Amino acid sequence: MRKIILFLLLIKFCSIGYSQIIRGTIFDKSDNSKIKFASIYLNGTFVGTQSDLNGNFELDISKNASMPLTISYIGYYSVTLTGFSTDKPLLVYLTPKIYEMDEIVVSSKSLAMRRRANLNLFKNVFLGTTTNARNCEILNENDITFNYGSDRDTLKAFALKPILINNKALGYKITYYLDRFEYHKKDRSLLFTGNMIFNEDFAVEATHKQLYERRRKNAYLGSRMHFFRALWADDLISAGFKMKNPFGYNLNYNDVVEDIHQDIPGSHPKVLKYSEELSILYYTKLSNIVFLKEKVNFNSDGYYDQSGASISWEGEMMVQRVGDMLPYTYSIK
Repeated sequence: MRKIILFLLLIKFCSIGYSQIIRGTIFDKSDNSKIKFASIYLNGTFVGTQSDLNGNFELDISKNASMPLTISYIGYYSVTLTGFSTDKPLLVYLTPKIYEMDEIVVSSKSLAMRRRANLNLFKNVFLGTTTNARNCEILNENDITFNYGSDRDTLKAFALKPILINNKALGYKITYYLDRFEYHKKDRSLLFTGNMIFNEDFAVEATHKQLYERRRKNAYLGSRMHFFRALWADDLISAGFKMKNPFGYNLNYNDVVEDIHQDIPGSHPKVLKYSEELSILYYTKLSNIVFLKEKVNFNSDGYYDQSGASISWEGEMMVQRVGDMLPYTYSIK
């Protein structure tokens, strides 16, 4: 009996040792009031919670400890935290979104056709134009508005509330917190930032499970997530990828990756660094990475640093937008 008790105590001790609970409080930066029902989550996953009536929260991040923590709320810009500690509670301050009203207040009669055109363009750019993207439905289109100023070349989209997406192709429901969206029509350049959490997985239903899994596998193969996972594992060739410099010469793992935590066992962030444009071939499909930051952190699950416009994509991977995104917990069945 004594041995059983000692064994159970050992199990409890080990589970506590590996458990990583992050705690904190969410505040409004403008008046220091506490924000209730804010969303606290790991971007691109199902892992998340909400702050309580006093703005407090706690979240178990044990399985995704290397990922940044994102905090979002209706009418506020999201905050993403990296390098935080679980030793003491976090104090997080959110900044209210303030838009120029002459940009977003429109007459529904005079600008109905223009809004329809802007909305269609926004969905094509935001969700993408792939088969998966075309099978996505934005459930709250009326919460998205656009600039109607003199600059007709640039489409700006605003959303005080999170954008709710039903991806009928891949079988997910998603909440997307849009912070910035600018699309320049002339040169087709795009800048949009935001964060997303996956809410529902429809593949739990046996009748549609195989269909969803097949579509997800097709979306994954050759994707950014697939590339970064293979790069982290130094397994590009067997995964079907090749990297080349602007002169067409092959590059290998050591040419572009810094592993500053190589002495740490298990999963940890690595750094992608290259001084020129990087070409990526997935069999015959070509993509390019243009570095906007000197270094870009990425993880074994395929997550990479998307803050501050770290990377600009061209080619095949550029067309992969929200409609083709998978949670970072995804694995091929």
